[in-house]
Amino acid sequence: MAKGRYHHGDLRAALLDAAEELVRERGADGWSLREASARVGVSPSAAYHHFASRDALVRALSERILSRLGVRLAAACDRAAESLVPVGETADPLRRLIALGRGYLHWAVEDPAVARLVFGAGATGPDSRVSPHPHDVLTAELDRLAELGALPAASRPGAEFVVWAPIHGLAVLLIDGLIRVDDARAFDLQAERVIRATLNGLCQESAPSGDWPAVHTTHTDRRRSHLGQEGEQVGPGAGDLFRQAE
Repeated sequence: MAKGRYHHGDLRAALLDAAEELVRERGADGWSLREASARVGVSPSAAYHHFASRDALVRALSERILSRLGVRLAAACDRAAESLVPVGETADPLRRLIALGRGYLHWAVEDPAVARLVFGAGATGPDSRVSPHPHDVLTAELDRLAELGALPAASRPGAEFVVWAPIHGLAVLLIDGLIRVDDARAFDLQAERVIRATLNGLCQESAPSGDWPAVHTTHTDRRRSHLGQEGEQVGPGAGDLFRQAE
């Protein structure tokens, strides 16, 4: 956004836009709140009315990016559900989840600097608000599969973390250039293979003698707190779904 190109009352949004531009140009850490302020033509003191620090601006930007991602993934699932099924064939129960996986991969590869921002631990906080949250979109799709009988009820608890791990890992490998695919079709097929292989494993797994270990994120702990339930907090080094702590 060019200097001074914001409307009265929209400085907060203009600063978020500027920060997002800077992330794409320099990465998550290569810029300051002062630079974001200068980019929209205001003094740092004006920016402080909206963001107390650069960290606060990063958190707000992460929340906005994650909300956009949630919308994108939900829309991808809905489009897959609306796609026509050839006459004589049965709709694939995994089509929505495959679309979600592909959507996540495309998002990461299309905008790697922004993706890395929200992958970083601490990009969001316990008080962050993200709606729709990507975690909740994935949870809803797995609940749907369980209701359809395509995912055993015994395998449903914690399945979102099992599914997210390989998709996120593939996304990181792709944006870091550690693996490559030949074309868009191969890209989508690789995403589909990961999803199908993971669901196949979940459908065939044998439950342990006790419960599966509980996995938490800041987002799930916050939701539990909001529901008035108590939950064990994540220990140091524990993974965070989409690294979105909100």
